[in-house]
Amino acid sequence: MLKTKLMQLLIVSAVVLTAGLMIRAQSGEQAVLAEAERISKDQFNFTVKTAKGAKVYGVKKPSPEMLDAIDRGLTDLFAVARKNKYKKRLKYSDYIVFIAKPDRQKNYDGEYSPDIAIGAAQYAGTIYDKGGYIYAAGMVIGYNPGAFIIGEHTKDFNRVADVVRFEGEHIVLYHNDRKRYNETADHSKGGGHPILQ
Repeated sequence: MLKTKLMQLLIVSAVVLTAGLMIRAQSGEQAVLAEAERISKDQFNFTVKTAKGAKVYGVKKPSPEMLDAIDRGLTDLFAVARKNKYKKRLKYSDYIVFIAKPDRQKNYDGEYSPDIAIGAAQYAGTIYDKGGYIYAAGMVIGYNPGAFIIGEHTKDFNRVADVVRFEGEHIVLYHNDRKRYNETADHSKGGGHPILQ
């Protein structure tokens, strides 16, 4: 039941496919920082690296539990990517994670769910549309470097590891299997995570 709820939640942890985003995604670290600030309306005043070398930007100093969960999520991502014979973007230093102030703390069932509100875009009119926006556990905002944004957690750090792994799947697929990436990048037509088994 928990796994099903997690997969339903993460269905909306999609890559928003717009021409503007794809252009910005190719432009480097400053471009993904600007995109993270635009989406979240936050300023990321803290920069740190995880123990294994992923770069993390936070609205405030990330907790050791958050940093550890990011490393665990990336470790899981790299293991399943190797199992699928993928070789590119399998280093911690290939990733930038933005930890934003969440726009909500609980989902509609009252469960802990620190998520980010983003424009509904291709989700408009679906069950996820909450009046022109959706709540996402995470969102890919760049591919070179691989970057995504997640909400800050104060507990349930296993959820953080899952979100990191699942957002990273899009980046790994983008660099290793463009056909599969194109088939799975937009969850608005169904499908969810995990993509890689």
